[in-house]
Amino acid sequence: MAERIDGPLYYERMGRTGPVMAFAHPNPMDQSCWMFQMAQMSTWYRCIAIDVPGYGRSPKAQAGVTMNDIAQGFWEAIDEIAPGEKAILVGCSVGSAIITYMHHVRPDKTAALILSGTGYNPSKDFAHRHIANYKKYGIEYRRRFTFDDLSPGFRATPMATFFADMFDQRNSYGDLQSIIHQFEAHAQKNAKDHESRVACPAIILSGSEDSTHQNAYLLKDRIPGCEMKTLPGAGHACQIEQPWLFNCHMIEFLTRHGLHPSRD
Repeated sequence: MAERIDGPLYYERMGRTGPVMAFAHPNPMDQSCWMFQMAQMSTWYRCIAIDVPGYGRSPKAQAGVTMNDIAQGFWEAIDEIAPGEKAILVGCSVGSAIITYMHHVRPDKTAALILSGTGYNPSKDFAHRHIANYKKYGIEYRRRFTFDDLSPGFRATPMATFFADMFDQRNSYGDLQSIIHQFEAHAQKNAKDHESRVACPAIILSGSEDSTHQNAYLLKDRIPGCEMKTLPGAGHACQIEQPWLFNCHMIEFLTRHGLHPSRD
């Protein structure tokens, strides 16, 4: 079992046949932020969207939890539906960091990495900022944080409010200290070769209105053979704002690398 996590992680699944595709969500959301990807990609894949410890319905994380602990917890969730199989790993923001650690935990079981809402930022200053805000405002900070993950244009739409309300309504299942512990783990510096050791196909999908967009180019250059696509006008959680384009880029990438099982 993964250390410093109080039990198996909660997940939702969709699709009963095909290769495995696992999703890791950003803060402050939970696994349901992948609903548009799960709905379409389950046409070809066994999709599993997993709640990070302290979010959604996953158990608590203990003080001192590490990114490797969380990565191991994610693999254990995948093992419940596909023991020993390879998986395509998809992440956004903190989720992108998690799936990179997952790759290093089981490089032989990682078919590909699809990263979004991310960039190269060795100072990890954002993690310390979010820790301070969660300590100041409590778990209710999640709702206002949701809007920060969205572009200014999308932020004003009823759909943005729908997602913010949905995550806020699930605060009773979440755990504030676990969220803080997760950010403390995320704040630790990566190994110098963390990106250069990636040894599978990888792509970054980045919204042009994401504050991390320029850093996404820096990350691309640090991952061997990494590809990148920009979603014009989208923000940090670009999989919510433009699922038609996000999913299209995913399918094209997977097809190029022989990982998409669709028929002609």
